[in-house]
Amino acid sequence: MEKEREVEEEEQVVNPWEVSGKDGGKIDYDKLIDKFGCQRLDEPLVRLVERLTSRPAHVFLRRGVFFAHRDLNEILDCYERGQKFYLYTGRGPSSEALHLGHLVPFMFTKYLQDAFKVPLVIQLTDDEKCMWKNLTVEESHRLARENAKDIIACGFDITRTFIFSDFDYVVGIFGFTGEDHIGKISFPPVQAVPSFPSSFPHLFSDKSDLRCLIPCAIDQDPYFRMTRDVAPRIGHHKPALIESSFFPALQLQVDAELGESGKMSASDPNSAIYVTDSAKDIKNKVNRYAFSGGQDSIENHRKYGANLEVDIPFKYLSFFLDDDAELEHIRKMVDAFMAVRPLPHMFD
Repeated sequence: MEKEREVEEEEQVVNPWEVSGKDGGKIDYDKLIDKFGCQRLDEPLVRLVERLTSRPAHVFLRRGVFFAHRDLNEILDCYERGQKFYLYTGRGPSSEALHLGHLVPFMFTKYLQDAFKVPLVIQLTDDEKCMWKNLTVEESHRLARENAKDIIACGFDITRTFIFSDFDYVVGIFGFTGEDHIGKISFPPVQAVPSFPSSFPHLFSDKSDLRCLIPCAIDQDPYFRMTRDVAPRIGHHKPALIESSFFPALQLQVDAELGESGKMSASDPNSAIYVTDSAKDIKNKVNRYAFSGGQDSIENHRKYGANLEVDIPFKYLSFFLDDDAELEHIRKMVDAFMAVRPLPHMFD
């Protein structure tokens, strides 16, 4: 009986392998901040970023897409004192191409690189996908190279960016071969390694005190909590994190009581828009699969109107349309268009 009650009261699950809201509902990001022990990215920090970079905050900062952090304030304080830092982000190659959700951290990382003029290391975790996606070493390595093309297309500064595959870089260091069991690599420490500048002597020689800032989605936080626990014990700074919410799937699931659920996933092609999709493909996916903010009945629509908070085309605009005034104009226009109005008596 107690076990049944525990199942009924099961909390949301957010980790690198699974993301689900409580009872299949919406992710509660406030509870996630409390559970993980990170800090909310508040308005004063956003204003500080603007002041230090002398440019407007990125749309992902202004609209709360990146909403949490660990020690970002320390990174900014060090930068203000003239101390440099470097960026580290990554990609686990499990599909032929990146989808829009994958682009979010890379677009934001490009903004940070341009704004602060700092180096960037990008880890392609092809070893991880062999463990969790049942891919061969050759296939995982091939997908890493394909994904690297999409990442390069984001426009990073080639003089300040180092992209590496775990199989190419880590295998070379530790001497693993194709015959070695993948478990020998022990992935969590491998993902931690790039957050220490000593891992890149050819990039950061004599800079062992360099700080690291990691832009990532909130589900990656468990990896780096471990890293932050270990770092001081081995004589390194704790890496800082700036963390985003999840990019919604086309086929958003919405429950009246539980709220919205579903993040864009490469495992479901109908939930995702890929960077390799043509304009025709994108139009077809949006028209066929995108969740609408219209109510589920005429009565509810008359009573409540359209709900743009769950309308997928509008949510995507809120991620990618930089102009705040234009977004508000579209909001008002869509509100008016989707409002229920009585038809005139045409034969009066």
